[in-house]
Amino acid sequence: MTSEAFVWIWFPDETKPVLCGKLQENTGELQFYYGKSYLERKNAISLDIREMPLESGVFRPRFGEMHGVIRDASPDAWGRRVLLYRLNQRTVTELDYLINAGSDRIGALVMTKSSDHYPSKKTETATIDQLVEAAELIENGQPLPDTLAIALMHGSSVGGARPKALLYDNQSSWIAKFSSTTDQYPVVRSELAAMWLAGQCQIHVPALRLIESLGKDVLLVERFDRINGDSGIKRRFMISGLTALQLHESESRLASYLDLTGLIRRYGKNADQSNAQLFRRMMFNILIGNNDDHARNHAFFWDGTFYQLTPAYDICPMLRSGLTANQAMIVGKQGRLSTVKNALSEAGLFGLTKEKAAFIMEELVDKIETLWADASDYARLTKFQSDLLRKSTILSQGVFFR
Repeated sequence: MTSEAFVWIWFPDETKPVLCGKLQENTGELQFYYGKSYLERKNAISLDIREMPLESGVFRPRFGEMHGVIRDASPDAWGRRVLLYRLNQRTVTELDYLINAGSDRIGALVMTKSSDHYPSKKTETATIDQLVEAAELIENGQPLPDTLAIALMHGSSVGGARPKALLYDNQSSWIAKFSSTTDQYPVVRSELAAMWLAGQCQIHVPALRLIESLGKDVLLVERFDRINGDSGIKRRFMISGLTALQLHESESRLASYLDLTGLIRRYGKNADQSNAQLFRRMMFNILIGNNDDHARNHAFFWDGTFYQLTPAYDICPMLRSGLTANQAMIVGKQGRLSTVKNALSEAGLFGLTKEKAAFIMEELVDKIETLWADASDYARLTKFQSDLLRKSTILSQGVFFR
């Protein structure tokens, strides 16, 4: 059974990784040690400025099996399903997931069995049709033929619960998000509509494309943790909002937009601007009915000195059966309640006056009202699908209740 793994890191503006330290399994914990040579580097950065400062010795997770920043580099539900197929072994440990999640996972950390060298990214590629077919077979619990083995390799390092994979072209890296057999409405197209609309509302979003493969919708989201340059591909270190808040998975309901504002003020670059952007995202989520805004659906770039909000992602309106709803994170004095009043109640923590916060809200309402039809057309929603979302969740009456 694997009991240790070596951690590699890409520094900002570098195209090759360096050995950072080691993970050692000890009585159910993954304990971390920085390498001596790493600590001697002038450009070394801490993996977590609060929990894993640049010091020698052992770092034990405060709770759970591993530190949050290590968990961020591990596959989530979908990636784990893929790896269970690939590894084909009775017991799969957290170290197994970390080591086998692939060399091109999200962020700038990778774990390997060897400290001697970092294995280069495999050059095999898969077609979008192969990726769609492999995802469908995995989702349905069916065995994969050998011809789809390459495609399988492209799904183990991406987070989230829905089927997805990595895709590459000559200049960019993309996350391909597939429709699911369990979808009760066009989730992929709805997400594209919401993400496009967010971009029209001064929310930073990545490039997006919608394609079809084997009769299924595929949303392509450009990866913002990669920078393609003449010298090669650079990676950007990312941490989830959950890790930034120093919360365990079991504490996700305690996550708060309000606490994120304090973190941004302490460690963020351009804190006032970032907090205003965070408020805009929170309000937008409420107005369009995206209540899957949990702390893992927020993230920061980390360069060793500052946290910086990443572009927004995973914004998708969700069908609502009633007028009352809750966000996944705390938004104001009434906790997670999905109302404009609640979102405005702590505007000062975002560095906004009541008047400015109200202006942002009114601006968003006007943009959503005016541009929802355009967003629907852009995402190729039918009129019925667009009207269904508009009546049940987009600018729902419930969010305006006092």
